[in-house]
Amino acid sequence: MTKTAFITGITAGFGQAAARLFVRDGWSVIGTGRRQDRLDALAAELGGGLRTTRLDMRDPDALRRAAAEAGDVDLLVNNAGLAPPLESLHEADLGELTNVIDTNVTGLVTLTHALLPGIIRRKGAIINLSSVSATYPYRGGAVYGGTKAFVRQLSLDLRCDLHGTGVRVTSIEPGMAETEFTVVRNHGDQAASDALYADMNPMTAEDIAGMIHWIATLPPHLNINTIEPMPVNQSFAGFAVARPGS
Repeated sequence: MTKTAFITGITAGFGQAAARLFVRDGWSVIGTGRRQDRLDALAAELGGGLRTTRLDMRDPDALRRAAAEAGDVDLLVNNAGLAPPLESLHEADLGELTNVIDTNVTGLVTLTHALLPGIIRRKGAIINLSSVSATYPYRGGAVYGGTKAFVRQLSLDLRCDLHGTGVRVTSIEPGMAETEFTVVRNHGDQAASDALYADMNPMTAEDIAGMIHWIATLPPHLNINTIEPMPVNQSFAGFAVARPGS
């Protein structure tokens, strides 16, 4: 029987690469995104293996309708997400921060809640896209990192909730990957994105899509709880120390 994957955020980046990979592997993919032109282009490229739905993760009624239309699925990939510009909390735009929380947390929970009964019936899997920001703090990352820490912990606690059902849950926590995500975070500033990734050989969308596919196709008795991929050229920055008077 053909397996069905529900993948959010397929108009760019990890989600788009994952949609391509799963369709080409014979899966039926239901893919969502906000940009209709990109959904149409990807559907034309991939043909009948992809069914698209225009969806805003901040609209709970639309999320529940999309889940009802999808029916039972074998795999949910919670990929759609936003990040605000790198600004300290008190200097950031509160509306932008609210959009990030509504997308990365509330929308993810709403969609997962709606699809989970069918995933349990299928003994399927949930793969959540978190981030190294869930674990490693940095200036300007308070809200984004907080949402990704939530996604990580939600994934682990879902393992407890779903014990005995056969459903697998994974949190993927990538480091630096060059996608459109950073351009959007910087309000369309391509130069800032290019500068961030210059000469460091970051991961690609295809790298993460391959990891999603690998996890989804593991033998059903195996669960990857969390996985934290980074490019070799990314490491850890250590602690910052403030010295009064300096």
